[in-house]
Amino acid sequence: MTHQDQTHTTATSVVRRSDRRRRLARAALAVTCVAGLGIAGAGTARAAGAASATPTCSVSQLSASFGETLAGGMNHQGVVVKLKNTSARTCLLRGYPGLGLENAAHRTLPSTTHWGDTWYAKSPPKTTLTLRKGQSAEAVIAWTHANTGSSGAVHAAYLQVTPPAATSHKTLEFPEWVDHGDLRVTALAYRIHVTP
Repeated sequence: MTHQDQTHTTATSVVRRSDRRRRLARAALAVTCVAGLGIAGAGTARAAGAASATPTCSVSQLSASFGETLAGGMNHQGVVVKLKNTSARTCLLRGYPGLGLENAAHRTLPSTTHWGDTWYAKSPPKTTLTLRKGQSAEAVIAWTHANTGSSGAVHAAYLQVTPPAATSHKTLEFPEWVDHGDLRVTALAYRIHVTP
């Protein structure tokens, strides 16, 4: 073998080794990236799994009751409504309760529910509330009764309270006159500051 052939063979061998090193480095980098993505994906999946592990409170997990009665001037009236987790499992509530009126025969009466501030309290922002066993959330309900006994007033016997994301409701005794069936309610919170 001539010196020129030896030089060519040596150069070819160096190029091959250099190519092999590059390929191995690329393969190692690819494995590292995939492993990193796998770890990140597993972390994201665990976080999502933890968030979705706590269910929304179902109607069967909750009791409904009235708290403080709120009397005001200018024919305003209101009440605090509470939803309590009576089950052994932690659950979540977020948003506004649905409301409806019923007569003494439990027939639904015409009504409209307005979400937001009331005469007695500013509505807190919508927040996801975690209710452990025995914990409660509350909202403030308000209405007017200027037209008691007139054609513009609805005479209720019961109030329907539907928890957020639920399709059924709790029923509370509610012997009230409500102008035009209009009810206002705040978002649910652990505690709402009520203006006296």
